[in-house]
Amino acid sequence: MTVTKRISKGAGKEKGEAFFLVGDCPGEGSRIRIGKSLTIGSQDDCGLTLPDPTVSRRHAEVLRTSDGYLLRDLGSTNGTFLNGVRVDSAYLRDGAVLRMGKTELVFKWALPATLGGKAGPSFFGEMVAVSDSMQRVFALLEGLAASDVTVLLEGETGTGKELAARAIHERSPRSKSPFVVFDCSTVPSELMESELFGYAKGAFTGAMESREGAVKQAKGGTLFIDEIGELPLSLQPKLLRLLDRREFRRLGTTETVKTDIRFVTATNRDLGSLVKQDKFRKDLLYRVSAARVVLPPLRERPEDVPVLSRHFLSQIARRGSAVALGPDAMTALKKHSWPGNGREMKNILETAAALCQTGTIDATDIARLFVQMDPTRQGSLQTTEAEAIRKALEKAEGNRRKAARQLGIAPSTLYAKMKKYGLE
Repeated sequence: MTVTKRISKGAGKEKGEAFFLVGDCPGEGSRIRIGKSLTIGSQDDCGLTLPDPTVSRRHAEVLRTSDGYLLRDLGSTNGTFLNGVRVDSAYLRDGAVLRMGKTELVFKWALPATLGGKAGPSFFGEMVAVSDSMQRVFALLEGLAASDVTVLLEGETGTGKELAARAIHERSPRSKSPFVVFDCSTVPSELMESELFGYAKGAFTGAMESREGAVKQAKGGTLFIDEIGELPLSLQPKLLRLLDRREFRRLGTTETVKTDIRFVTATNRDLGSLVKQDKFRKDLLYRVSAARVVLPPLRERPEDVPVLSRHFLSQIARRGSAVALGPDAMTALKKHSWPGNGREMKNILETAAALCQTGTIDATDIARLFVQMDPTRQGSLQTTEAEAIRKALEKAEGNRRKAARQLGIAPSTLYAKMKKYGLE
């Protein structure tokens, strides 16, 4: 099937810069300016050379016209796909996702004020950043959100993979349908199949009634499979079948059920290494990584520390704990290596806000928490947590629900921790 799409005339006359963000190949995340024209292929003399054996020597070209940027396939062997549809020619919209062979490109149209991250912080859902590396990630995610391509989010713990997945869903055509999280690291391996696919009454001892799994719950929407590297090897063929054919079977039945869902997965592990160890199927890796996006750790983008800290403090203020951050405290935040990334920063600031007596967090508060919240010092961590709960209860005059809101936790979690630390 070939399609030609058009956008409004005159778009090509706007001032600004058009470029491709390159993913899924060496040089991933690089920005390639298009200019008046750009030839794409595996041949060395192409304007954009893709080291992909499934890309033709001269695969496609992009031309700037009075109507906008026109993409044309140059008779490639494997075709050129725009947002999942094979095309001969098409006009490109901002955020369009192109696939040539196994390589994915995102078309971006940037006005001068938005280039290079100079116009202030950018947001993608609840994520915020000013660094060039995260600006590129946001642009790539924005483009991928418009399609149904399966996305693999890679990055250390705390870099915001679930936030990115949720924002992809919220910006997609499926945003009105469910967003379901299935965390492979929190479900016991013996229950994973039934929790993912559901089960019929009598499927096993204790199955007194049928139950829907995460796949059925996500129908029409997005299923986010977090920490997919923890998925048992025995279950991986069934997930592969689901990804390939969009069909599955509930535990205890022989009926095949069709479903329409979009998949986003995430991991903090090296799946390629797991493949070499025979702990993860190579064909499943290829299937879940149609588009791979790496979220860089916070230590590699220190310019994001100030804007991220202000973002977290504004969230804390909306829950009733408005505090300021002193300049010396900001200096301490900038010097920290953030092994726990954004999640660590959020925890530090929430605890500091709960303990703060003056309305301004200073460097002493921050330094003490860096030591006390070190996961290798569990006793100190528990002492700090108990003190934060005590202070929050004092500020809330004993109102547990208000204290829970200040701490950013559920009331049930607060009650459990109060009992744990003897604060009842």
